[in-house]
Amino acid sequence: MPRGRYSLHDPHDHTPLGEEHFQCATGPSGWRYVSRTTTPSGAEAGSLDLTLDELGRPLRLELRAGDWHVRGAALDGVTWVRADPRGEHAEEGNVRAHGFTGASPAFLVATARLLRPATGAPGTRVRLVAFSPPVLAPRTLDQTWALVGSQTHPTDSAPLVVDEYRVGDLETGEQHTVHIAGDVVLSAPGIELEDLESPPSTFEAPGSFESFG
Repeated sequence: MPRGRYSLHDPHDHTPLGEEHFQCATGPSGWRYVSRTTTPSGAEAGSLDLTLDELGRPLRLELRAGDWHVRGAALDGVTWVRADPRGEHAEEGNVRAHGFTGASPAFLVATARLLRPATGAPGTRVRLVAFSPPVLAPRTLDQTWALVGSQTHPTDSAPLVVDEYRVGDLETGEQHTVHIAGDVVLSAPGIELEDLESPPSTFEAPGSFESFG
């Protein structure tokens, strides 16, 4: 069960945004990731509880940032409810999309798990609903994910396989690189792995990704 800490910063000017303390685990029915985020001063900033099924689809999303709270799941695409703590501004949403994304590294693992692109294949297109702090307003975006290659690194316990993904934003044309080992993000724009208490978990052999055509 990996447990560790990410540092978060603005990918453009590298302004520190805080830290994310996490733990995650694989199981016969999928993957669960739980975390809490703090500001650069150490104050509590939010939390995430994300559960995927064995194919990488979001079974449950509970995301908090500031005074806002989002609950979501894969249902007729993806469905969510966004509200403040008192429920006075609750609003429902539904989009024909494959999953969710946001500031947490967990969403990168979730998307990679969902798509599972073959090495060297053309980029796989995916539609995601993004929730960004501090107000978690939903935004639908389209990306492409391509697996550039994998490298195996020897460790004291077992070989560590690191996958390199190229992620493209279809709206802006921007591309960036994400490195993932099992269920842990090693590096990505705005994300650095600072501490890891145990090796990443590995996933069981998956099924195939189904796009909307």
